[in-house]
Amino acid sequence: MRSLIAFLTLTLLVGGPLGAMAQEDKKAEKKEKAPPKVVLTAAEKAAVAAIKKFGGSVLEVAQNDGRLDVAYHLADGKIGDKQLEPLKAIKHIHSLNLRGTEVTDAGLASIAGLGGLERLHLEKTKVTDAGLAHLKGLANLQYLNVYGTAVTDGGLKHLSGLKKLKKLYIWETKISAGGIKSIKTAVAGLRVIPDPEVEKRRAAIDAKRALAALKTETETSAKKATESKKTSDADAKASTAAAKASTDAAKVAADAKTKATAAAKALTDAQAKAKDAKTDDDKKKTAEAVKKATEAKTAADKANTDATKKAADAKKKADDAKKKADASKKASDAATKAAADAKAKYEKAVNPPAKKEVKKDAKKDAKKK
Repeated sequence: MRSLIAFLTLTLLVGGPLGAMAQEDKKAEKKEKAPPKVVLTAAEKAAVAAIKKFGGSVLEVAQNDGRLDVAYHLADGKIGDKQLEPLKAIKHIHSLNLRGTEVTDAGLASIAGLGGLERLHLEKTKVTDAGLAHLKGLANLQYLNVYGTAVTDGGLKHLSGLKKLKKLYIWETKISAGGIKSIKTAVAGLRVIPDPEVEKRRAAIDAKRALAALKTETETSAKKATESKKTSDADAKASTAAAKASTDAAKVAADAKTKATAAAKALTDAQAKAKDAKTDDDKKKTAEAVKKATEAKTAADKANTDATKKAADAKKKADDAKKKADASKKASDAATKAAADAKAKYEKAVNPPAKKEVKKDAKKDAKKK
């Protein structure tokens, strides 16, 4: 009974979720096409040898991919249309690099039948619009570089049927924005480099980000300037209070010094009278006066010492407060200037100055007259 239950369970799993997963895995394996198995014929081997003799390079794409990557751009000798003729005999070419060679429109006739070609470098060659007509049959072409050639919008029309084309490099050509738009419409998903429309959008995004950054900088600078001004005002107020306290302490110290001087004189006078006393009663009175004068002088001296120290401490505090207030004022001025500069920069970015009209050519004006 248990064996029967186990069998039925296994059958349900295989026919259910596990079975579905296994079928999906098989479908995925079918979708991933393995590289074609390539076995060169005698004619193809002879063609490869001819290419290498011309200075070209012929390498397999990978260890498990026998398709060929052919390159002429590093050849020592001159590479022209004649050197491309061996390509006609080779079927499985994955990429072809003709960069910087003397190849012309006529030479591209030799690659018209390379239906498996995926990458083609034509930069800095003598290829024009007419040459691109030979590429119409390259149905698997995904990458094309015509940088530094005489190709124009007219040449792009020959590429409209290449539906697998993903990247097209057109630096230093005569292709216009209109031509780019047309080929992108004809070939879905094609990326043209450079693309004025894409660059314009990117520039707009960058400008928007830069403007947002300037706005943030302006707001931050303004906030910092306000806080710095507040700190500067507080330090200036503290400095003023410290200066007043120092002045008051100096005045108290001066008064204490005057009193100490007076107490010293009083003691000297009392001592002189005590020395001149004749009677016992006078001696007793003058002795009491000397004692009181001595106590008064001691108190006055102590008050003078304390007042002098307090005045010195108050002056130091006032000097430190002034130094701090000066530094705060300097920082506040710098923050205010930075805030003003940031604001001006932001306003200029928001409302850029109108461009001056370029004066017309004098010769053209003369002709009109």
